[in-house]
Amino acid sequence: MFFLLLISTGRAAITVYQANNQAAFSTAAGAKYTGVAAYNPTSLSPPPLPSPTVLTTIPINLENSGTPNLSIKQKGSFIGFSIEMSVTNQVLGKNSTLIQVPFLNLMANIQQRAGSVMVRVGGNTQESAKLVDDGVIPDGRVLTKNHTGVTGTTQTPPLEFSRDLLYMMRNISSFVNVHWFLGIPWFVTQPFDTKIITASQEILGDYLLGLQAGNEPDMYHIHGHRNDSYSPFDYGGEFSDLLTQVSATNADPSGKAMKLLIGPNIADFSWTPEQVWDSGFVDKFHDNLAFLAVEKYPRDNCAAMFGGPNAVVTDPQTILPYYLTHDAHTKLLAPYLNSTTYAQKVDKPFLMFETNTGSCGGFLGISDSFTAALWGLDYALEMAHSNFSGAMFHLGGQNVFYNATPPTNQSTFHQWTVGALYYSALVMAEVIGPSNNTQVINYGVGGLSSYTPIYNIYENGTPVRVAIFNYIDDPSGANTVHAVISLSGATMPSSVKVKYLAATTVVQKGGYTWAGQTFGKNFESDGRPMGQEDIKTINCDTTAKTCTVDVPAPGFALVFLNDDAFTEDKGAPPMTFPTTAHTKTHNTATVEPSVLATSNGFRKSIHELAGTSKPPSAAPRTAKSSLVALSVVFGAVVVILSRAM
Repeated sequence: MFFLLLISTGRAAITVYQANNQAAFSTAAGAKYTGVAAYNPTSLSPPPLPSPTVLTTIPINLENSGTPNLSIKQKGSFIGFSIEMSVTNQVLGKNSTLIQVPFLNLMANIQQRAGSVMVRVGGNTQESAKLVDDGVIPDGRVLTKNHTGVTGTTQTPPLEFSRDLLYMMRNISSFVNVHWFLGIPWFVTQPFDTKIITASQEILGDYLLGLQAGNEPDMYHIHGHRNDSYSPFDYGGEFSDLLTQVSATNADPSGKAMKLLIGPNIADFSWTPEQVWDSGFVDKFHDNLAFLAVEKYPRDNCAAMFGGPNAVVTDPQTILPYYLTHDAHTKLLAPYLNSTTYAQKVDKPFLMFETNTGSCGGFLGISDSFTAALWGLDYALEMAHSNFSGAMFHLGGQNVFYNATPPTNQSTFHQWTVGALYYSALVMAEVIGPSNNTQVINYGVGGLSSYTPIYNIYENGTPVRVAIFNYIDDPSGANTVHAVISLSGATMPSSVKVKYLAATTVVQKGGYTWAGQTFGKNFESDGRPMGQEDIKTINCDTTAKTCTVDVPAPGFALVFLNDDAFTEDKGAPPMTFPTTAHTKTHNTATVEPSVLATSNGFRKSIHELAGTSKPPSAAPRTAKSSLVALSVVFGAVVVILSRAM
């Protein structure tokens, strides 16, 4: 199956580049899985039921107006995606003329609900990435890695990329309203390599949201990129040096890029945000900063990934309960509450620029299960309540567990695998919606358990939706949540509509449903939801003036208090990019494609993304393009664009 769109004319998060030392914790006998982490079928056991038992009949009393402590106004694009720069050729496409159709569909789903999508291309590999001249990278590719130059704990190879990567990003934005973050290489500052500044502004234009100034600079000294005395003042000095160099070399001819910088992007490892604010960083560079940002993971799995003489590998089974409690989110975000208040004072949006279930690849059975879907959605809503303005879920290579959409070099014959955190992002887009007037509050009531967090969603000061979680895993029904909703100051409706995010257990892998629709299991998705949508209607008690909504254990329910509260198609008209299953017209073989691909070494550096394809031509890229026509030919979506130079 050919899914490329053809266009004519904790620790730092990582992508694993070397051998994977992850240990598998299996709950069943049988042959040991030896494939890549992204598709590991090993499951954990559900955690025990909470003891003592928790409150399951929960009153939710809503005020129609005047509710205090609402969050800042939020956007439906709150959850974005952070793609490690080195795997963009697997996630976005091969080049500007070959774009991954499943990626377009996945982004279109969110655009339909939120109006737009935020995507960051960067990570550790951005820090030494070098923009090279056209033609330097052969075979129509957009990037290449130099494995002889691998350095640091994360074994990150130096990266070379071409302008065609940026053209590919721009062409994606011609189809789906994706806006981009990029990063300025920061390992070498004398002088800075500013080519990406000039090229990104020229090619992406208004689709460029921001440029990251350093990726976790408070960890540079750990990996030998700065000395031990490196401080927020030194970082600020480098920031100033960048501005001076860009001005002197005219690297930002429009003057726009130097108003789109993002800092300090720290991991809260060696520095606290307050130490950066106290250094005068924001005061000095206020006009250059488009966003303030941090990066944070709840814990790391680096011992399993990289080993070492004193490495103590964490058994995911022992930490599974940590991901199934709301208190873990409030503790994780508590150190940033001063900063979100400070950001409002200085009139800057505050981002969680990179996060996920665990750095160094996440955890088997947690990051790739329904646990992560609930965890990610609760985490995002708690950040929205805490006055963050967005969060980016990181996506790495196939040797990690935490991908929202694991990248693959098998897209010419396998469909994609949609991970748990993509469901979080999709549902979050629908919870917030595209109005840009949405506010969130974490609902507190006496006796409420950390296993059953609730958020009330307001637009223009009026309650419109209620988000209800149930982290407990209990098929007996004894721990089903009964949320009793009432509304003061307005007439209670005769019924409400409910959408459920569902799975049979918190340790289920794949096959989750959102309002009855799914993206399937491994290698089953082209990015479009499958199945019939199922929206429940719950009749209310007009005498008691309450509506009771049941939420199974486990599960999540989004309650729409009126028909106007639906957000599924308010962001943009529904849009899909179809694919077909016709056999390709060349190199047709009766051998099972994955076997054939393995037999010839999967040499994607020479051939197309599957090893049986003929070598692609280095077709010219499209700078500023508008969609003219769409047709399906031999399993490939052929999109013809007009070229405006």
